[in-house]
Amino acid sequence: MGHGMTERQTRGRFFVAFLALAFLPLLGGCGFHPLYASGDGGGTGAIFRAIYVEPIADRSGYELRNSLIDLFDAGGRTQKAYRLAITLQEDQKGVALQTDATITRYNYNVRAHYVLTDTKGAVVTRGQESTLSSYNVVASPYATLIAQQDAQKQAVNDLAQRIRLDLGVFFSRQKAQ
Repeated sequence: MGHGMTERQTRGRFFVAFLALAFLPLLGGCGFHPLYASGDGGGTGAIFRAIYVEPIADRSGYELRNSLIDLFDAGGRTQKAYRLAITLQEDQKGVALQTDATITRYNYNVRAHYVLTDTKGAVVTRGQESTLSSYNVVASPYATLIAQQDAQKQAVNDLAQRIRLDLGVFFSRQKAQ
């Protein structure tokens, strides 16, 4: 038996494993499929590789574009069938104050408006996403700057994930129709 398990416990585990394996083929019949599958599996991977992400102004835009290119695996030389244009709006607000009105925490909010067009310039889809990241102000100006930059990077990475999810759901629905 091994590791203090009784014969009954061992049989129970084998039975549960058998049931799991027996019902696994039924998942294919329910319409379940991975959203980001690539290749001939019917996912959106090939579509993502066909999206050209246009340059976006400022440092956050540069980070967002690079994140999207990485997520789309779109850095290769495949033929681009779509163009993704994004405009960013960023703001910071002090949210924690000391009694002397010194701000000790900031919220960094980023909003992205995106438009996906085909090669002829026709709008395929559009949308917007937003995210929020925070950072603390500490005694060291350098540490505060690093915390601010880290919050900005986290926000644009989250935004890239959200945009990818939006587009993945859009293309998945288009394929199902």
